[in-house]
Amino acid sequence: MGTLEVLQVINAEDQTVAGAVQRVLPAVARAVDLVVAARQRGGRLVYVGAGTSGRLGLLDAVECPPTFGTAPQEVVGVLAGGDGAFAVAVEGAEDDPDLAVADLEALGIGPADVVVGLAASGRTPYVVAALHHAGQVGAATVSVACNPGSPISALADVAIEVDTGPEVITGSTRLKAGTAQKMVCNMLSTAAMVRTGKVYRNLMVDVRPTNAKLVDRARRIVATAATVDEERADAALRAADGHAKTAVVMLLAGCGADEARARLARHGGRVREAVTG
Repeated sequence: MGTLEVLQVINAEDQTVAGAVQRVLPAVARAVDLVVAARQRGGRLVYVGAGTSGRLGLLDAVECPPTFGTAPQEVVGVLAGGDGAFAVAVEGAEDDPDLAVADLEALGIGPADVVVGLAASGRTPYVVAALHHAGQVGAATVSVACNPGSPISALADVAIEVDTGPEVITGSTRLKAGTAQKMVCNMLSTAAMVRTGKVYRNLMVDVRPTNAKLVDRARRIVATAATVDEERADAALRAADGHAKTAVVMLLAGCGADEARARLARHGGRVREAVTG
């Protein structure tokens, strides 16, 4: 094959992934509801995996604070072999069930939490042990696998089985299986944040403006949400100490920053209710 032919084959296979994810949306929805319930009782969303699967969970976890203004401990990624295994593979870590138990015990996993086990094969020993331990201590459990009838599915309260089929390079699950897992993680965290008031309309009103790009984005979010020009949005943001959600409530409810914060606190951080309530 020429280069273009290789790419066409990969692309054709990639186009099947969204359909495979679509077929399991009811299971994803049940998993999101578990995460929402956990967040409402002060629990955490904890991704657990090894290799590519674990890296995808960790990636989703670290992107939640800047996107949704969550604290780092609200969404956690646990990678077999530790965070250092993100860049350099730690051989044998995925086969160590005792390591999985130790990692979850170190986090103090308990009944308030949701543990999402990610394994393309559905049988990684580290993930199997993690889900078994999570279930024993009363945490809600979700599995994400790309093989039907996998061992981790049998251990989970909600089993998400995205049947992506054979890979272009046999066994290279960083391809379609990895894409499917990334899509599911995106859905789990994003939909849960939407359901718990971290989004207003389709706007990231809890964005954390930690760099110049995000400062500009926060200004545009406030301007769009409150239907004002960017000058007014910028003034409101300064009065709100840079917190876009507070600035939006200030402008929509016609109140000061302290009142906006109080309204948000009364309504669980939901902008719509804070403005009308």
